[in-house]
Amino acid sequence: MRLLHTSDWHLGRAFHRVNMLDAQAEFIGHLVATVREHDVDAVVVSGDVYDRAVPPLAAVELFDDALHRLAALGVPTVMISGNHDSARRLGVGAGLIGRAGIHLRTAPSACGTPVVLRDDFGEVAFYGLPYLEPALVKDEFGVEKAGHESVLAAAMDRVRADLAGRAPGTRSVVLAHAFVTGGEASDSERDITVGGVAAVPAGVFDGVDYVALGHLHGCQTLTDRVRYSGSPLAYSFSEAEHRKSMWLIDLDAAGAVRAERLDCPVPRPLARIRGRLEDLLLDPELSRHAEAWVEATLTDPVRPADPFARLAEQLPHLLSLAFAPDRTDDADEVSYATRLAGRGDQEIAEDFVAHVRGAGPDAAEQAVLRDAFDAVRADATLREVAR
Repeated sequence: MRLLHTSDWHLGRAFHRVNMLDAQAEFIGHLVATVREHDVDAVVVSGDVYDRAVPPLAAVELFDDALHRLAALGVPTVMISGNHDSARRLGVGAGLIGRAGIHLRTAPSACGTPVVLRDDFGEVAFYGLPYLEPALVKDEFGVEKAGHESVLAAAMDRVRADLAGRAPGTRSVVLAHAFVTGGEASDSERDITVGGVAAVPAGVFDGVDYVALGHLHGCQTLTDRVRYSGSPLAYSFSEAEHRKSMWLIDLDAAGAVRAERLDCPVPRPLARIRGRLEDLLLDPELSRHAEAWVEATLTDPVRPADPFARLAEQLPHLLSLAFAPDRTDDADEVSYATRLAGRGDQEIAEDFVAHVRGAGPDAAEQAVLRDAFDAVRADATLREVAR
């Protein structure tokens, strides 16, 4: 059986201030074309279909379009909810939608009830383990201590128990949305440590033929049978080195896995640059990032004037500008109270300007600060007299 493994669509999410809906629609078109081109037997989507629990209408419409296009292919699709999704909202109408071959698995109680598909070699059981928030599902799984490992282990016990009751030779696929030990995170995944230690060992999934993971945005192979597809699009500059893709998985008659990475369309490359503003502007290599979305980190010891506008003249798709000055500020090692001791309002304000900008105020700026403090004092005096 040939599977296409994808996850973390995050429909409705923006990249900094860029609306990604067109890029997400392009990915859906690519997904449908890939299913057709590679004669895929089943599609698995391992959570975070949406970016938030109540997605914008445009994202819902895109998801609806994806469902109709996948159903029209006649290729079964199995989806689970992720930690960004509202499981109940995503699962509305699951019974009816299932009749069209789109199987939504969002209820923790159904972890041990598979979607069963057939090929020339027999049955393949697909078990959907949606994101399991430990505090919310510990009673469902009868675990004493709420933790990611304990609830996932209990869910997998149900999977293995159901599988043991099926015909010998039944192959198995598990969809799960979790942080598995050995996976490499990026800046764009939502932290799930609030439910206890986030990472769970890959051994939790022992006993099945393939585990299609979602949550981490980089495509990763933890073992031959346990893989992350990653997100089809980049959602943070920490993903600049990612190769966005999906896994094409072939399960043979014995359940052996053969995997191939299929690239996803990239709306724009990502670039991260760092240095002093003048050095960057004079760097002949800067032009190669003209078509990229760019994150720039300036290391000037003093914050330069109009840095964003000046860089944007050469980098029209500059999206993020950070300031990390190359300077040693010994004052940072002194307590706040010590730094303020014996200093007047004017001196404190001037020190603040120097700390933020890297250089203290000039004479004109000092005069502005002085006038401001004089006005505040005069107002306070008038209020006191009026009492």
